[in-house]
Amino acid sequence: MGKEKEDVMNLFHRILVATDFSEASTPAFQEAILMAKENGSELLIASAYQRPNRLEAASVAPGLYEEWDSNLRAEIEGKLNVLIEEARKAGVAAKPLVLAGAADEAITEAAKDNDADLVILGTHGRKGVSRLFLGSVASRVIATAPCPVMTIHAV
Repeated sequence: MGKEKEDVMNLFHRILVATDFSEASTPAFQEAILMAKENGSELLIASAYQRPNRLEAASVAPGLYEEWDSNLRAEIEGKLNVLIEEARKAGVAAKPLVLAGAADEAITEAAKDNDADLVILGTHGRKGVSRLFLGSVASRVIATAPCPVMTIHAV
């Protein structure tokens, strides 16, 4: 019986938490740290960014597109490193994932590529017309993720 209880307690070996660094992401990040610590899970902290549009980049000097993309990536890496340190201070093994592309597709792909057992993400809680027009990254991740998805609503 002890072995069965141990297996049930450690359902999640690798948790992917997605963040856009907004206030809506903070409660999800905090929950991910708690779950990772309770389960002894590795925590993958991911953020997706949109690469600069090639049409916009075509009108700028050669090499500027790569510099622009590199700067965006470096900004995300810096923000992720702050969260990595916070997770490590809580005793959680964590690593950053900088994802390029549409957030929902990038998160789903990262979950597959990294064998995530759970994806955690925050939701802005939009309703009505704003949700209709803006869509929901969370709902698209829920529909396409290869593993369970936990959403945490912003307070």
